[in-house]
Amino acid sequence: MLVHLDIKNLTVVKQVAMAVQSGLTAITGETGAGKSIALDALGLCLGERADSGIVRLGADKSEIIAHFDVNELPHVQTWLNEHELNQDDNKDECFIRRVVSIEGRSKAFVNGIPVNLNQLKSLGKMLVNIHGQHDNHSFLKAENQLLILDAYAKHPDLLKQMTSAYQQYKTLNNTLNELQNAQKQRTDRVSLLGYQVSELDEFSTSEDEFTQLETEFKKLSSMQTLIESSDKACYLLKDGEPASALDLLNHGAREIQAQLDVDSGLSDAYEMLQNAIIQAQEAYSELDHYRNSQQSDPQLIAEIEARYGKYLELSRKHNVPPEQLYSVHEALSMELKALNQEEASLESIVDETKAALNTYWDIANKLHKSREKAAKKLSSEVETNVKLLNMPYAVVNIEVHFNSANPPSSHGNDHVNFMVSVNPGQVPDNLEKVVSGGELSRFGLVLQVIYSRDHQIPTLIFDEVDTGISGQTATVVGRLLHQLGEKNQVVCVTHLPQVAAQAHNQLFVNKITDGKTTETQVLKLSSEDRINEIARLLAGDELSDKAIENAKDLLQLN
Repeated sequence: MLVHLDIKNLTVVKQVAMAVQSGLTAITGETGAGKSIALDALGLCLGERADSGIVRLGADKSEIIAHFDVNELPHVQTWLNEHELNQDDNKDECFIRRVVSIEGRSKAFVNGIPVNLNQLKSLGKMLVNIHGQHDNHSFLKAENQLLILDAYAKHPDLLKQMTSAYQQYKTLNNTLNELQNAQKQRTDRVSLLGYQVSELDEFSTSEDEFTQLETEFKKLSSMQTLIESSDKACYLLKDGEPASALDLLNHGAREIQAQLDVDSGLSDAYEMLQNAIIQAQEAYSELDHYRNSQQSDPQLIAEIEARYGKYLELSRKHNVPPEQLYSVHEALSMELKALNQEEASLESIVDETKAALNTYWDIANKLHKSREKAAKKLSSEVETNVKLLNMPYAVVNIEVHFNSANPPSSHGNDHVNFMVSVNPGQVPDNLEKVVSGGELSRFGLVLQVIYSRDHQIPTLIFDEVDTGISGQTATVVGRLLHQLGEKNQVVCVTHLPQVAAQAHNQLFVNKITDGKTTETQVLKLSSEDRINEIARLLAGDELSDKAIENAKDLLQLN
C-alpha cells in the first residue's frame, strides 16, 4: 500500500509530505484548494505523461516520491526482481521517484534505478487504481464495458486462447491473401520458366562445357592447317633429305668431331651439337605422331559447331555470356521449383486457414457463453448495489450479442451493451441515454468497487466519485467506501460530509497566499479538527453549534 507521498514544486505546491494510512482516507478542502493535486502527483509517479507546465513558477523542476509497502504483494516483488529493481537490503519497500524539468524533460526511478515510462506504468497498475472525476464516462464506451465484463468473468485462459487463435488465423490469412494476390503473376512466371527450363534441360548444359567446347571448336576448325604445318615441320627436320635440319646438324657434328684430337676446346661445341640432334629427333617424333594421329572428321566438326552455335543462341536469348548459361539454368530451375512449392503451399495454407478459422469460432463461442453467464451475475450484482444508492427502481440488463457476420478480432465477436432503466415503466436502454450525471457516478462507483474487489490492487483512489449525489445516497456511498477500506487502502477526494465522516482518516487541503505567491498545504486532521471540517462541509464557512452537533452525530455513526 501507499505509505508516504512527497511532492515538491508541483503547480501551486511548494512542498507537501503526506503520510497515508490504511483504511479509508478522505481528502477534503475548499473548492480550488488543490484537493486533486496529490492524486495528480501520484499519477505522474505511476507513469502519466508530464510537461513543463506542471513545474511551480520559479522552480527548475518538480519532484514526486511515492513510498509503497509491498510486503504483502508477492507479485509486485516478483516483478521488481525480474526487472532487477528490488532493494537487496529491504525487499518489502518500493520507492518511485519522478522528476520533471522546466524544459519538459522527465526522468523516473524505481528504488534509485532509472526506468522508462512503460515499466513505470506496468508497476503502477499493480500498486494503485485511480478512478478520476471523468472516468465514469469511460463506462459508456462499448469496448470498456466489454473489458469490465471480462474482468468480472475471470476467464483469462479463454481470453489468451482467443488472442492466440486470432493471431494464428490472422497470420495464415495474411499469407493466404499474399499468395492469392500473387497467383496470376506466379502462374505467368511458372509458364515462362517452364518453357525456359525445359529448353535448357533438353540442351543439358554442364559447368565449364562452353570453354572446353570453344577450345575444341577452334582446334577442329583449324585441323587441316595444323596437319599441313606438322608435315612441313617434319620435312624441314628430317624428311627433306639431303638438306634437312638433322642432316645439317649431323654433318656439322662430324666436322667438329674430326678436329677434337687437334683441339679439345671444341668438345663443348660438339656436345651442344649432339644435344641439338637429340632434341631435333625428339621433336620430329612428336610431330610425326601428331600428324599421323590427327584426322579430319567432318561429322564431329558439324556436331561441335552445332552445339557451339546453340550455346551462342541461348546465351543471346537469356542475355548472358555463354560461359554463364549453366548458372542461369541452375537459377531458373531453382526459381521454378520454389514457385511450384508456393503453389503447393497455397493449397496447404487454404486448409490451414480454414482450420484456424474453425478453431477461432470454436473459442469465440466458448467465450460468448462465458460472457453471457457472467453478464447475468454482474447485472444482478450491479442492480442490487445501485438500488442501495437511492435508485430503488433500477433495472440492469447487460446484453451480450454475438455477431458472426463481423470479421474475427482479438477479443472475439461479442458486442456488450449495458442496458439500464432507472424509473418505473421505463424501457431499458443504453446506459448513456438513460442516466443523469449523478446516476452515472453511482453506476461508476459500483462497477469500480466490484472490479476492485476481484483484483488484488492494494490502493484505490477515488477523485470526487460522489459528484451529483447528496443526502441519504451520500451516506450509502460513504458506507460502501468504508467497507471497501476494510480490505483495501482507499483514498477519496470528496466534498460530501456524509462520505468524509465514514473515513478512517481525514486529510485537509488548504491554500494560502501572501498576495504574491500561492501555496497548497495538506494537513492530517485530529478528531477535533475532523468535527470542525465536517461541520464546515455541512454549513459552510460559519460554524454553528447545530452544524458541529450534526458533525459529531455523523462521526458517531461511523
